[in-house]
Amino acid sequence: MKRITAYVNLLLAVTAVVGAFYYIPALVRVEAATLTEIVVADAKTTHHLNLYVAQELGYFEKRNLKVKIVEVKDLAAARDALVTGSADVFWSCPTLAISAIANGAPLQIISQVKKPCTSVLVVDKKSPIKKYTDLRGKRIAGISPTCEAVIALASKARQAKSEFNLVKLAGGPAIAALEAKQIDGAILEEPHVSIAELKGYKVLFREASANIPCRTINARTAFIKSNDKAIKAFIGAIEEANRYILKDPASDRVVDIAHKYTGAPKDAIVHGNARLRFRTKIDEPGLAALGRELVAVGDIRSYPAKTIFAPSFKGITWGRR
Repeated sequence: MKRITAYVNLLLAVTAVVGAFYYIPALVRVEAATLTEIVVADAKTTHHLNLYVAQELGYFEKRNLKVKIVEVKDLAAARDALVTGSADVFWSCPTLAISAIANGAPLQIISQVKKPCTSVLVVDKKSPIKKYTDLRGKRIAGISPTCEAVIALASKARQAKSEFNLVKLAGGPAIAALEAKQIDGAILEEPHVSIAELKGYKVLFREASANIPCRTINARTAFIKSNDKAIKAFIGAIEEANRYILKDPASDRVVDIAHKYTGAPKDAIVHGNARLRFRTKIDEPGLAALGRELVAVGDIRSYPAKTIFAPSFKGITWGRR
């Protein structure tokens, strides 16, 4: 009788294990089916580090989100991916987002990325440029005349009646031009600022961009409306990533993630990461000021105050809390 009982117990145990083998994958398939996919068009930079940290540490997944990061050439290409509907979200300079929205692009700002702007003027340590008046006629590299850092420095130069000549160059080529003495200075962002500093170049006029908001997270208007809970959960994951980064910006894990996604030198990441003050709260007055500057330079006709922010994020990332 004991042998029969033991045999029955063994049979039941085997049946339970076999049943679990077939049942568990079914549960996994059901769970996977509930994930909301969000496609992010991304021009890689350490300024988007909170996106990479949220992805690597599973902050999206635990909120039932499947985030697909698609690399694009530059911020304009990221914007175009949203306009054509091939992506749902992108990080960008605020001026690019403001200009796109003002010109009718079907997107809205859902979050700030960071503040202040960390783009600054970098010059040779023996440069004669010491004051804003010394900028008169100088050849200064910058990515675009509508870049917020370029706008800030150009405004200071105009006030000093010492306008400079902008040479359109991105970070790497700008540093190469500095080394070849083809330009007098370069307006760079991290990690290129740190790369230049570690080469012996010096930073000037950091105060020019100290109060400017830098980077926004933007989403397709239609996606925001049809995926309200998912897009809010997405920003929740970004907030969690922000807290993780700000706790120790130079930690091995944070630096490794930044290097993996951007290829930036680890020493430059360590040198400058603490300058990237990540946040989600939108600097409304700061963006409005940038909008006025874009109107002044003829990039847009008016600042799109009524349509620039996603209404569903009012009280979350913008508006009174």
